[in-house]
Amino acid sequence: MASGRNEVSSIKTTRLELIKTKARIRTAERGLDQLKMKRKKLIFTFFDIVKQIRMTRNQIKSAMQNAMDSIKIAEMLEGKTGVELVAEEQSQMVLDLDANNVMGVFIPQVNLGEGKKSELIDTILSLPIAIGDAKISYLELFKIIIDISQREAVLRKLLLTIQKLNMRINTIEYNIIPRLAFKVNYIRQKLEDFERDRIVSLKYIKRMAEL
Repeated sequence: MASGRNEVSSIKTTRLELIKTKARIRTAERGLDQLKMKRKKLIFTFFDIVKQIRMTRNQIKSAMQNAMDSIKIAEMLEGKTGVELVAEEQSQMVLDLDANNVMGVFIPQVNLGEGKKSELIDTILSLPIAIGDAKISYLELFKIIIDISQREAVLRKLLLTIQKLNMRINTIEYNIIPRLAFKVNYIRQKLEDFERDRIVSLKYIKRMAEL
């Protein structure tokens, strides 16, 4: 209660302060509109990615079955030892990391570079057909898993950003703007009181002068 009285007593009740406070309200409202637009865009992106993940998840079962079938065929034709040797030689893959900017939020992206794609094609062509087919099947499964993991990481980042935006929006909408609006009304009321007192004083002085 005391802090409220101190806050009111510190308000400058001048026309200049009234103009400045109104300008601050307009600035806060513009900032609020921009934050809400950004939040709307991020929420739209969030649900779009959720939809993409659901669609991609449906592909995992089929891709996994294809990979398992292809490795069984490769083991039958080339032998389990031959398949394991090739797998050991090609157990590592180098990927490119990048990021997209969505409304100021940097979203990670994992890609297989064009140069690496050509190297991969050359490697597959040098393998026995059955093992090459198995490698392609597992690469497709790998891409789906990476894609889902990447999108889930994006969802977590978007969710955190949306939560921070909600906090900022609530602070501006339910704290800053109402306080500024109260200040405007207080200053306006005080100025009107001053004006009434001035008119009453002038009338009093005029009556005294006429006596």
